[in-house]
Amino acid sequence: MDKTSIIELKKVTIKKPVLVEGLPGIGLVGKLAADHLIKSSKAERIADVISPHFPHQVIMQKNGVMRMLKNRIYLIPGKKNDVLVLVGDVQAITSEAQYEVCGAILDWFEKKGGKTVITLGGYGTGKSPTTRRVFGSASHKTLISEYSKHGIVFGESRGSIIGVAGLLLGLGKLRGMNGACLMGETHGAYVDPKSAQAVLEALSKVLDMKIDISKIEERAKKGEQFMKHMERQAQKATEGALPEKNELSYIR
Repeated sequence: MDKTSIIELKKVTIKKPVLVEGLPGIGLVGKLAADHLIKSSKAERIADVISPHFPHQVIMQKNGVMRMLKNRIYLIPGKKNDVLVLVGDVQAITSEAQYEVCGAILDWFEKKGGKTVITLGGYGTGKSPTTRRVFGSASHKTLISEYSKHGIVFGESRGSIIGVAGLLLGLGKLRGMNGACLMGETHGAYVDPKSAQAVLEALSKVLDMKIDISKIEERAKKGEQFMKHMERQAQKATEGALPEKNELSYIR
């Protein structure tokens, strides 16, 4: 395997899909939100993303069977638009790899007739907020008024959106797609299920769908344990060649 592959697990009819991404990043906010969306809506897994740009390891499971590191795509049928949810274990590590993986995902999404991408993540402030605002950054100015109606704050977040959450939107815009990144306000140094909950509430309004947000804290603990394990494995694999500390966060 010398390039990213998207393996369809079954043939399904997809109607005017919206792509929602939630991969590991600051506070695991996007990952928690997307994982919870999948489980609460009983979404159907329809495809896997396998790439040589993911870390060179496999996961040993409780049942004794190992599996590849991967990203996964789930389908949630909707009234007007179906929702495709992109989740997974990891992101690609280098900038070149990020472009290749995001390009492959957008190629596949485009073939399915998709035109809207919404990415989820955390916006680290270094402080513990009493309330979790949801900040937004849109692909086009015309979208700001629409998203602002749902309590999403535009123009106050600063810095860059690193990794899949940013590139899917940037590369998608070059293809004529639109969308926004929804970022939950968070400290940034710990897993934040409350921020993920705020992002889910905003997303439910944007997509006009009901999302059960109960049990999200319980799932947050499991996600934190897994990510700590992945960080330990990555540190061993790179043998001291890790990026600088502030480069490990995908959204800031």
